[in-house]
Formats: sequence, C-alpha cells, structure tokens
Amino acid sequence: MQPVVDTSLWLAHKRRAHARPVAGADFLMRRAAEDLADRLGAVGREFARGAALFCQTPDAAGTMAASGKVSEILRVEADGALLDGGPGQVTAFETVPFEPESLDLAVSLLALQAMNDIPGMLVQIRRALKPDGLFLAAMAGAGTLAELRESLLMAETELYGGASPRVLPFTDVRDAGALLQRAGLALPVADVETTTVRYDSLFALMADLRAMGETSALIDRPRRPATRALFARAAEIYAERFSDPDGRVRATFSMVWMSGWAPHSSQQKPLKPGSATVSLTKILEDRNKG
Repeated sequence: MQPVVDTSLWLAHKRRAHARPVAGADFLMRRAAEDLADRLGAVGREFARGAALFCQTPDAAGTMAASGKVSEILRVEADGALLDGGPGQVTAFETVPFEPESLDLAVSLLALQAMNDIPGMLVQIRRALKPDGLFLAAMAGAGTLAELRESLLMAETELYGGASPRVLPFTDVRDAGALLQRAGLALPVADVETTTVRYDSLFALMADLRAMGETSALIDRPRRPATRALFARAAEIYAERFSDPDGRVRATFSMVWMSGWAPHSSQQKPLKPGSATVSLTKILEDRNKG
C-alpha cells in the first residue's frame, strides 16, 4: 500500500501542539470524547480490560474511566510526550501492542485518518479483542475541511497554473463500514457526525489547525513554501464562497464513527439466503390483491 501520510511529521505536529497548548483548540477532541461517553452509555455491559489507542490526549481514557464500565484502562501512544508522564505504553504508530484476544474494549479517537494502513490497523484490533469484544473509533471523514481544500486548490491553480494536495484525503462513511467488514468485525456500524465551525477568516482556521497539530503531513505535499500571495488569494476565495452574512466563514468537520464486535457465537446472525419462509413475490402479490 502506497503511503499517503508522513506519520513522523504528523507526530512532530502533535508534539508541538502538545507543548504549546492553545485554549479551546481541542474542541474536536472534546466533542469526540462526549460522543464516546454517549456511545459507551448505550452499551449494556461492562469491560474488564480496555485500551485507548493513539488518542493523543487523556480524554478518551478519562471518558472510559468516567463511564464506570471499564475496570482496567491502558493508554497507548506513539510518543511518550503525549502521556505527560502518566501511565501508558509507547509503541510504533499503527501497531497494536497486545496479545491476541486480550482486550474487551478498544477505542481510537481522531487518529485513524492519519494512518497509511487503516485496514491493517483494524485487523490488528480485531485480533487483540476477545470474542464479543467491542471496537469504537472516531476519525475525520470525507467532507472535513472541504471549504479549505477547494479554496487552496482554486487559488493555487489561478496563481500557478496547477495545484498540489494540501489537505488529507478522508474516508467516506460507506467505505468505513466496508473496512469494518473487511477486518472481520461483526455487527459493523458506521455513521457520521458533522460539525460546522465559524471563523473570522481562513487564517483563524489555520491557526486552530496548527494548535491541534493537524497541519498538512502529506508525503506528496509541496516542497516549496506556500507564499503569502497564495494564502491571501485563498482567503479571498474562502470569504467569497463560504461566508455568512456577518462575514464570518464556515469550516466543516465530519467525524466518522465506527463500531464493531469481535465475532462470538452469541451474536445475532443474518438469515442465510433462501431461508425466509415467505417470498417477497408472494408479499407483493398479496399487497396488489388488496
């Protein structure tokens, strides 16, 4: 699989953001943690051993603890600085450092979109889960930063006659469901939560992205520095195309949620083809007669 993300650079951005926190810039992670609390609350069971995988902040582990449903919680990060000296394990990004069938719950918040092998990561998670273990994850999905992507593309094409990718490609919610199935997870569900945030300008949005550690980490990113003229023209296009009557601009963040269970004999199974006792043809004929 051809790598798309420079994961070393992504981690460097995360370290920088962690070392220089900006109040309020963690709103997406806080939103993901709140959604995680709701989703865990809807699950009518408890978990002996859970892991927060590459969640970058303590929010996921804190939510798991606050639920009262997870007895033992393990944090896994790709850089020790993100653990703030607290308990946890440091391992290579995109690696699940647990024995097969050793976890009851695996959680990942806002990390999968930066991985080059999402299918492989999901397979590792499924193997680490005990039978009937639960996987819950949120990642940035298709539609995220669509306004910024379009504005930069138009500005660069206008100024230089061509454009380079500057925003990560994001996974569509339908593809996310297919990835769960491909990994062998049972009862797969994928849905999307979309948040629209308003900013004074493109520059305010980019400042937030820098504070999140989410500036471009594409391998194929342009090697020449972006010029002031490029960003100035992109800001003009952004304001022309994506502003509200009060002059503020909109930015879309689409969070794709994924859930699936390690297969277990107790789980509901779909009916086998041909096992229905009444045919669709007969149902339609009866309705037509009525």
